[in-house]
Amino acid sequence: MAELLPFRAWRYNKELGKNLEELTAPLFDVVSAKQRETLYQNPLNSIHLSVPQGENPAQEARVILEKWKAEGVIQQDPVPGIYVYYQYFRLPGEHEERCRKGFMVHIKATDWNEGVIHRHENTIVSAVNDRTALLQATEIQASPTHGLYEDESNELERLMDKAIAQPLYELEDYQGVREVLAVITDVQTISRFLDKLKDKTIILADGHHRLEGAIAYRKSQAWRFSEATWKGYDYHLMYLTNVHGNHVTILPTHRLFYGLEVSKAEFLVKIQDWFEVRSIGEAEELANYSFQRKWSFGLIWEDEAFVIKFKSEKFNQVRPDLPEVLRNLDLVILHHILFEKILGLTEEKQRSSDQLAFERNFSRCVREVRGGKATFAIITRELELEQVLEVCKSGQVMPQKSTYFYPKALGGLLFASIKQDEFDYDYGAFFK
Repeated sequence: MAELLPFRAWRYNKELGKNLEELTAPLFDVVSAKQRETLYQNPLNSIHLSVPQGENPAQEARVILEKWKAEGVIQQDPVPGIYVYYQYFRLPGEHEERCRKGFMVHIKATDWNEGVIHRHENTIVSAVNDRTALLQATEIQASPTHGLYEDESNELERLMDKAIAQPLYELEDYQGVREVLAVITDVQTISRFLDKLKDKTIILADGHHRLEGAIAYRKSQAWRFSEATWKGYDYHLMYLTNVHGNHVTILPTHRLFYGLEVSKAEFLVKIQDWFEVRSIGEAEELANYSFQRKWSFGLIWEDEAFVIKFKSEKFNQVRPDLPEVLRNLDLVILHHILFEKILGLTEEKQRSSDQLAFERNFSRCVREVRGGKATFAIITRELELEQVLEVCKSGQVMPQKSTYFYPKALGGLLFASIKQDEFDYDYGAFFK
């Protein structure tokens, strides 16, 4: 099933590693424009490899990577390891610190239809092509995707706890999350990790575009290195966490809609065929609103906030072609009824429309609407982890940006090369 390998990470040299906060970066799909501007000012920040600039960004990243290697900015670890990765965080209003425990490892980038790695969201073609081109040019991965596995024994956590007591790095990231990285190089311990997960399937929590890009790259390289037992292009960097006994947290992602040329009154009339509508005052009232009932959403238009509730008697008109586990999801209702039936955006158009945007920050949603940029905002509630697992196991996918697993993994803690001469190793010792 899941084919894992340890790897020899490239990491910032010992001196640079003392100030890793200045060199790490958010993932390519969550870094804001202002964050990019700041990070680009540091010529050694990892964003130059994950979100490169220039007329040909992928080739620019390649030039920078080769320069960093030649000058010793980054150096490759001498032996393969599994990199234990703990993230300590608090949610708003909480005093007790949570810890999400996991490890980074190479995993074979199997196609979705092989049933080893399950996705839960659709992807955007342009973003996949961008990631594939970057991988083609650099043959290195600057950040991991995030996968979930199920193991009620928590055996691996005990091995990780032992390793994390001697960290390579400890820093605070852009989210205010305390990031701790350690490495396991003991052959027998690594073998236990690989054996424990060999019969597992993986649920992809985050990084659909990067993994789909890796799958496309693997297919394009299938003719190379026919004599090699382990081929670098087959593998992909993933951060794996256990869904049992772990702080796997999903935050909501809200929707912003731009350029709708109807009045608020007209819009409210249009949606009342499908939704019950109740005004609750100012937009700030939604910040602490508890959406107890399924199929309920917040609506912000101008200075007014509403709670809209889908009418259950209309449920038979919601995607009868889909299995019940998917039809029941809030976001399927929202995208099919509001954006498709009422506003006329087909599922395909929703994936590429510049009218529809996704925003996790509630305050930013309010500012976009009140500032007259967005016509309205839809405030959603978070999905439950069990719902994500059910959908994945059914073989279905959710609307894009259905989940926001928090905290996000950090880019630049290490780099994983799939360049054959840097990847090549006698991995057989780990399977004895």
